[in-house]
Amino acid sequence: MEIFNSTDWIPDLPVEIGLECLSRLPFPTHQVASGVCRKWRELLQSPEFYHHRRRLGYTRKVACFVQALPPQPLPDEGKPRGSPRYAVTVFDPVCRSWERLGPPPRFTAGLPLFCRLAGCEGKLVVMGGWDPQSYEPASDVFVYDFTTREWCAGTPMPSKWSFFAAAGVGGRVYVAGGHDESKNAMKSAWAYDPRGGEWTELPPLCQERDECEGLDGGGEFWVVSGYATERQGAFEASAEVYVPGATEWQRVDGVWEPSKCPRSCVAVARDGRLVNLGESSLGDRIGACGVALGELTVMTGSEYQGGPQKFYLGRQDGKIEKISVPEDFSGFVQSGCCVEI
Repeated sequence: MEIFNSTDWIPDLPVEIGLECLSRLPFPTHQVASGVCRKWRELLQSPEFYHHRRRLGYTRKVACFVQALPPQPLPDEGKPRGSPRYAVTVFDPVCRSWERLGPPPRFTAGLPLFCRLAGCEGKLVVMGGWDPQSYEPASDVFVYDFTTREWCAGTPMPSKWSFFAAAGVGGRVYVAGGHDESKNAMKSAWAYDPRGGEWTELPPLCQERDECEGLDGGGEFWVVSGYATERQGAFEASAEVYVPGATEWQRVDGVWEPSKCPRSCVAVARDGRLVNLGESSLGDRIGACGVALGELTVMTGSEYQGGPQKFYLGRQDGKIEKISVPEDFSGFVQSGCCVEI
C-alpha cells in the first residue's frame, strides 16, 4: 500500500525491507516497538498495518476467557469471600502462555457478570453483563488494544439487555437476542464499529431468542438457538443468519439439538456443521466452554460443580491434548472468544 512505501522505516534499508522487518516483529514486542518513534507507533497501531500483517500470515489467534479469579479470604477468617470476581484470561496456544488482563475502567473489582466478549480486528470488545455490586444490567462497552495494552471506554449499548448473542464479523461486532430488564426475550439486533464508536440498528430477528449464542460463520453472523419469553428454557433447534448489508435474516432449521443450551459451547466443524463442545468425549462437561482458533479449538470444563477447570486443545484431525494450567488460571470460565492479534 502507498502509505507503507512513503517512509524510510529503518535507516539505510530500502522501504520495502524495513516494512518487512517491522511486519515480522513478534506481536508481544509491538508495545516496546511503539515507543521507538512516532512513525513506528502510528504504523503499528494502524488498522492498515494489522490487515497487512494478516494478509502476510503474521498474525496469530489467542483465546480470551471471562474467568473467575482465585477467591480472596476474608481478614482473620481464612474463608473466601462471597461472590466470585471475574477477569479476562488470555491463552496463547503458540507459546502456551497464560495472562490475566487488568480490569477495565469503572469495574476495577471485577468484570460485569455474564458480559459478552468479541474479537474484532485485533482488539477485544467487552460489552453488557450485570454490575457485580448491584446486579443491575450494564450497557458499558470496553475495548482492549493488545498493542498498547490499554482499555478504553466505547460507546454504551443502545439499551440494557442480557444474555444476547455476540460475535465479531468483518470489522464490526454484531449483537442480537437476549432479554430486556423485564426478562422479556428480544428480537433486536445491532452492529457496533469499535473504531468509530457507532451503533447501527439491524433488521430484527425472525423470532425472540433469549440465551442464544453468536458466532462468525465465514463472514456471516450466526445466532444459534435461544427461546421465546413464553417458552422459558425450551431451546430452539434453529438458528438465524445475517449477511452484512442484508435487509432480513435467514432462518436455518435443525442445526442444534433441542433443549440444549448453546451458551459458549458452539463451534463450526470442518464440514460446516454446528457442533456442541459440551457433548465431546471428554469427561469434563460441567460448565463446558470452547473457543475456535482456526485449526485449533480450546475446550474447557470441570468434572463436577465447583471443581477446577481443565483445558484441552483439540485439532481438526480429532486429536485432543490436555493443556497444563497454572493454579491461578483454573477458575470457572463463563464465556470466551477468539482474537486474532
